[in-house]
Amino acid sequence: MLEERLTWEQIQEKYPDQWVGLLDVKYEENDGITIESAIVEYTGLSMDALTKMMLHGKCVARYTTPDHAFSLGMIEVLS
Repeated sequence: MLEERLTWEQIQEKYPDQWVGLLDVKYEENDGITIESAIVEYTGLSMDALTKMMLHGKCVARYTTPDHAFSLGMIEVLS
């Protein structure tokens, strides 16, 4: 299966209001924060499951609608 690279905007449209696990993340200006594009590897998993995977270097976990979440470092509070 060919892995599809999507822009962050495409990821947000395709997977609204959910946690995703990303691979091969490219950041805008290499800032390590602002995602330009990535390959979506994991969907349908909880924040806890993806955070554990991220801590073990298996993916980058992000919530696709960050305006609906309040972030405290590694802790996310969904509104």
